Amino acid sequence: MNVLLMPFLYFPEDKSEYIPAAISFAVFMVLMIFAFRWIRKNSKKQEAETKVLEDQILKERRQAKELK
Repeated sequence: MNVLLMPFLYFPEDKSEYIPAAISFAVFMVLMIFAFRWIRKNSKKQEAETKVLEDQILKERRQAKELK
């Protein structure tokens, strides 16, 4: 019966106790957005660098084939 009542949940009578949780949630959400944008930016940069390297390698392979 105790399992059904879920005694581990705590809902305070004074709703002002939610304020610190809301503030910390907002801070971590903003940090998460910055981290996500930073990861996407670096990923696009690495993708462009890889594309340049791949094109260079394919060009060298084509030139090596033409010389044979």
